[in-house]
Amino acid sequence: MSDNNYNMSRRKFLRYSASMAAMAGISSVLPTYAFAGFDNREVLTPKGPDNVIDLTIGKMPHQVDGKQGNAIGINGTVPGPLIRLQEGQDVLLRVKNELEDTTSIHWHGILLPFQMDGVPGVSFDGIPAGETFEYRYPVRQNGTYWYHSHSGLQEQLGHYGPLVIDPAGEDPVEYDREYPIVLSDWTFENPYDVLAHSVKMEGYYNYQKRTLGEFFRDTKENGLGDAVKDYLSFGKMRMSATDLLDVTGATYSYLMNGRGPDSNWNALFRKGERVRLRFINASAGTSAFDVRIPGLEMTVVQADGQNVEPVSIDEFRIGIAETYDVIVEPKEEKPYTIFAESLDRSGYARGTLAPRKGMSAPVPELRSRPKRSMKDMGMKMDMAGMDMDSEETGMNNMNHDGHDDMNMDNGKMPMPGMPAPPVRHGPDHHGIGAAAIASYQFDRLDEPGIGLGKDGRKVLVYRDLKKLKPNIDKRKPQREVELHLTGNMERYMWSFDGKQFHEVDGPIEFKHNERLRLTLVNDTMMEHPIHLHGMWMELENGNGQYNPRKHTLLLQPAQRISALITPRDKGRWAFHCHILYHMERGMFRVVQVADEDGGIYGQDYS
Repeated sequence: MSDNNYNMSRRKFLRYSASMAAMAGISSVLPTYAFAGFDNREVLTPKGPDNVIDLTIGKMPHQVDGKQGNAIGINGTVPGPLIRLQEGQDVLLRVKNELEDTTSIHWHGILLPFQMDGVPGVSFDGIPAGETFEYRYPVRQNGTYWYHSHSGLQEQLGHYGPLVIDPAGEDPVEYDREYPIVLSDWTFENPYDVLAHSVKMEGYYNYQKRTLGEFFRDTKENGLGDAVKDYLSFGKMRMSATDLLDVTGATYSYLMNGRGPDSNWNALFRKGERVRLRFINASAGTSAFDVRIPGLEMTVVQADGQNVEPVSIDEFRIGIAETYDVIVEPKEEKPYTIFAESLDRSGYARGTLAPRKGMSAPVPELRSRPKRSMKDMGMKMDMAGMDMDSEETGMNNMNHDGHDDMNMDNGKMPMPGMPAPPVRHGPDHHGIGAAAIASYQFDRLDEPGIGLGKDGRKVLVYRDLKKLKPNIDKRKPQREVELHLTGNMERYMWSFDGKQFHEVDGPIEFKHNERLRLTLVNDTMMEHPIHLHGMWMELENGNGQYNPRKHTLLLQPAQRISALITPRDKGRWAFHCHILYHMERGMFRVVQVADEDGGIYGQDYS
């Protein structure tokens, strides 16, 4: 039998064994290398006739690169244990709270009855101290997901873990072994102190501000007038061009499967194998990561748990709460560094893909810190890169009062590969919570993001994502809901449509089984990962019926993005920025899915 035939037979055996093991609750069926390795920790599969998994949430010590801290762990680990389910099961997850405070678990990206969604104050009351809550739901999907607290700032303290659901049928992705890779940020500070610092002082954790030397370089490159105007424009926004992340490596250690960079988490392989890496960004702060494995091409096969047509890349950006599955095929028996660099270049997480334990490979140097552009401020640029909203053109480069006589928003998406023209901003959707409003909105689906795409590497962009199978609902949208991401960096206030959550009158109303377009506009100068519970967002990226399904969308500054939605499950669903501190400071809403009579109970699982 040839090596190729042997590998193919083994892959099919492993998938079959994994399915049988998950259904029977017997993880020992698999060889140790084949089950998703997770640092030699327990892999939890449903047990018994009721398909039960037991989880215990409690305080625990947590060590990062030799320094001791205090964490909230699940079953005594940070991250929590890998939970492995099977599509088609009905599961019972019993969660015991050994904390002194109320806690919760939200099953991120999982479609379930809203009472099981795990958001205190929205879908249930939370899990009081000393009590146990039973989550019961049918598993109707497969792929890579995760779970985390939705109570206070517990997520920042380690309350999160990976979740993998095996498909009921054959997996279209061929692989020999797999590893979940949970990226996260960790601080030894009290998370509430981190929040207080951000509220009291803009840029408190930004140790990479522009220097006098950089101003002189900008003057030399762009001329004194343009350099001064650039600095003054950012001053009007009450931001710096280097305000890339709220919370940075000044306080954060960046973790890979709970380990700091010095601890060198290892994943093993045999030469010639197809290795599936399931990347999950479980960060709490503003930590988007740029991921690459020097010397290895990656093939993206799944995004947010949904299979996509394979895309070969060298690097990808993963926003908070997003997941990407990639396949790598090491051809040599040597170690490769898995490198996840923070967007602002203030630190990194890393591990090693190696043929033997304990090996390491060269760790790349951090790239230079990027800085915001005029486009990030919502300024229209001509073909020569000149600011078209300057005083010379008679147009205001920033719209600070939220009013504009021009409104060219038609909500239409460009053809594949054709970037949409900028849209002039309209007068609505802004309140006192918006410090400034970008004059123009941009498509940006072909852009990899700030600091990427200029070094010859092929970087994944949202336009690349194409669903493997067509979406079921082919109806055109019956109506449109538009929301603007707004904020005031100086006062550290974050909101939708200029209103923090405590200022809104009621939920956003979706109709049960309607077809609607959700349009999001980022009026801030920061990236925001926006997560909608309880339903898929079909990102309108020009691929028609093959538009990818996402549970989290990473919006770039001044970006306009839209997604089609069919709200199939009634109930009250959270909708928020997944930067924990932004959600805590107001960028949170409730979406209510009701029938024509206003009822929210009863689910449609068709």
